[in-house]
Amino acid sequence: MSGSRERQEAQITLRYRSEREARAVLDAVSPDNIQAPEGINLTSEASGGELRISITCHRGIKSLTATVDDLLSCIQAAERALEEIQKAKRSKNPDEEPSSVP
Repeated sequence: MSGSRERQEAQITLRYRSEREARAVLDAVSPDNIQAPEGINLTSEASGGELRISITCHRGIKSLTATVDDLLSCIQAAERALEEIQKAKRSKNPDEEPSSVP
């Protein structure tokens, strides 16, 4: 068996209320994707209210799992930040229709 590891892949699809909200989350986590370690490739897109992320890893299943875990943590933080911004906007303008993102 050679020293190289098999390719592992993961696909993440998250649905949001709007494309704008999906894009906001994508924009928030994109800087993390740019700095992915060697052997890990991430591609992502936001379209039609969905955020789709593909991860390819040549560093073994543990690295793939750690990458997915880190990415989901970053996404969760971005979602919480958006939620707090939305709450602040609603409390400032209670008569205004709720929007999907700030």
